[in-house]
Amino acid sequence: MSNICVIGTGYVGLVTGTCFSDLGNNVTCLDIIEEKILSLKRGEMPIYEPGLEEMVKNNVKAGRLKFTTNYADAVPGADFIFIAVGTPQGEDGGADLNYVETAAQSIAQVLEGHSIIINKSTVPIGTGDWVSNIVQDALDKIGNPKNATFAVVSNPEFLREGSAIFDFMTPDRIVLGSMERSSADKVAELYAPLKAPIIITDLRSAEMIKYASNAILATRISFINEISQVCDALGADVKVVAEGMGYDKRIGPQFLQAGIGYGGSCFPKDVKALAHMAEKSNCHPQLLLAVMDINQDSRRVFVQKIERTLGSVTHRRIGVWGLAFKPNTDDMREAPSLDIINALVRKGAEVYVYDPVAMKQAERYLPHAVEFCNDPYSVVKDADAILLLTEWNEFKQVDFEKVKKLMKQHFLFDGRNLYDPLEIQKLGFEYRGVGRPF
Repeated sequence: MSNICVIGTGYVGLVTGTCFSDLGNNVTCLDIIEEKILSLKRGEMPIYEPGLEEMVKNNVKAGRLKFTTNYADAVPGADFIFIAVGTPQGEDGGADLNYVETAAQSIAQVLEGHSIIINKSTVPIGTGDWVSNIVQDALDKIGNPKNATFAVVSNPEFLREGSAIFDFMTPDRIVLGSMERSSADKVAELYAPLKAPIIITDLRSAEMIKYASNAILATRISFINEISQVCDALGADVKVVAEGMGYDKRIGPQFLQAGIGYGGSCFPKDVKALAHMAEKSNCHPQLLLAVMDINQDSRRVFVQKIERTLGSVTHRRIGVWGLAFKPNTDDMREAPSLDIINALVRKGAEVYVYDPVAMKQAERYLPHAVEFCNDPYSVVKDADAILLLTEWNEFKQVDFEKVKKLMKQHFLFDGRNLYDPLEIQKLGFEYRGVGRPF
C-alpha cells in the first residue's frame, strides 16, 4: 500500500486516483478549483464516466480516497505524486504547460522526504527534464528546508473516455520513462497488480509514445474517411471495404469505422501538438497535416451531402441524434456535431437536438438558435431529416415506425454508419450513410 497524491481531477486524474485507491492505496486527489473539490466531497462527479461515481463513493467510504485543494495536505508523505492537469492547445498549436508549471512549483514548496513525481498529463517531448528543473530550482530558491529529494518519471495515459476504468484496470501496456531506472522500477511495482506488460525507457521516448500512439489512431480514422469519399464517388460500400481490410492481420479492424471524423480532448489536440513540435524541429509533418485536413473535410462533406439531398437546408427542420464526440461521455470538446450543426444553422436550417448525456455541456457550445429536446422523438416531430451524429445505444433501439409518423419528410443521414441501410429503406426512409451506395 502506497501513499499517492494526484494533482488534477479531470478525466485522467480522477480516474487514476480512484482506480489506485480501489487497488488498496491511500490516495489524495488535489485540485485548485474549490467548487469541484466540494462537489466531489458531496459525491457529485464533474464528468460523466460509466462506473466512476460508484467507485469514488466506495473508496471514499473505505477511507482510501480523499479530496483537497491544499498542496500541504496532499504532497508531504506521498510516495508518488501524479501530475494530471490539463495541457490545452496553445495559440500556436503547441501544448500550453502553464498548469504543469504551476503544479511543479507548488509541489516543491511542500515537498518532504523522497517522492517520485510522475507526469501523467500529455506533455511535449522534453517536459520531464523541464519539470525536474522547475522543481529543483524552486527547492533551491526556498533553501530546501526539509532536505527533500525527488525523481521524475513519465507515465503517459491511454484512457478512452467512456471506458476509462476498464482501460486503467486492464491496460494494453504501462509506459514508464525515467533517467533513473530505480524510480521507474518503483512505479512499475505500483502497477504490478494489473499484470500488464511494462515498457521502461528514457523520458523522451515515453513522452513520444503517447503522441505517436494517438497520431496513428487518428491517421487510421482519417484514412478510412478519405476512402469513404472515394467509395461515395465510385459506388463502393466503405463498411464492406473496411471489413475486408480488417481481416488482414497486418491491418486489423480497429479504428476503420468511417464517419464524420474524430473529436474529443485528445486526438485533435495531440495531433496538432505533434505537428507543431515537428515543424519547430525543422521537420515537415506532411502526413499529420493531411490527417487534420481530412478530419475537417469529413464534416464539410457530410453537410454537402445533406444540402444535395434536400436541395437546400434553409427553413428545413432538422433533428439531430447525438452531440457528444463519442458515446458514453458528455465531452463536447472538438465534437464533430458542433461543426455540422453550426454550418446548418448558418445556412438557415432549424435544428433540434438531443443527446442522452451531453445536453448540459452542449449548451455552452451551440448557438441559441438550436432547440434542445428531451427525447429522440420530440427531436423528429415535423422534421425533414434526421442526423445520427453519435452512436449511443439508445439510438439503436429507436421505434422507427413511430419516428416515421412524426416526421414531415423521411430522410435519415447516418454519420456513423450505425444502421442497416436496407432495413431503414424497407421502413420507408431515404437513407444516406458515409461511403455507402444506398
